[in-house]
Amino acid sequence: MMGSGKSAVGRRLATRLGLPFVDADTEIETAAGMSIPEIFAQRGETEFRDGERRVIGRILTTRAPLVLATGGGAYMNAETRERIAKLGISVWLKAEPDVLMRRVRKRSNRPLLQTADPDATLRRMLTEREPLYALADLTLISRDDPLDVVVEDVVAVLGQYLRQPPFGSQESCGSQES
Repeated sequence: MMGSGKSAVGRRLATRLGLPFVDADTEIETAAGMSIPEIFAQRGETEFRDGERRVIGRILTTRAPLVLATGGGAYMNAETRERIAKLGISVWLKAEPDVLMRRVRKRSNRPLLQTADPDATLRRMLTEREPLYALADLTLISRDDPLDVVVEDVVAVLGQYLRQPPFGSQESCGSQES
């Protein structure tokens, strides 16, 4: 979800793990030759989501291992979820709506929040998305802890997850929440 810390935590996690970091939104902007708000304004959300799906698919099949930060809506696409499940480990940085809103207010370029009531829009989006976000392999609560603390929490939960046999089995592991 926007404001959960995906990019900030992802960058530091990649450094901590010695892996490359890829921000899907940056890759989408590069591929389109315009910013995300410009894509939304000129092409609409449907075309943005289609491009997002293609770019994430390309990243997952051509650049591994890595830490990938997807956009908040990317996981809503079944094909993207399936690719992530097959080729990686998904982590949901879960945050309360008031925390998310406080964070997203710092940037005015959120196309989906350009509404009369951004707070209500964010809450509606969270209600719609949470059931699918809950399918992630790992769930961590995103608080206002320093980034290094959050990264160490992710590393610890990843370590626990990877030690559970058989690795990656939803039946035996389920969602780990920290």
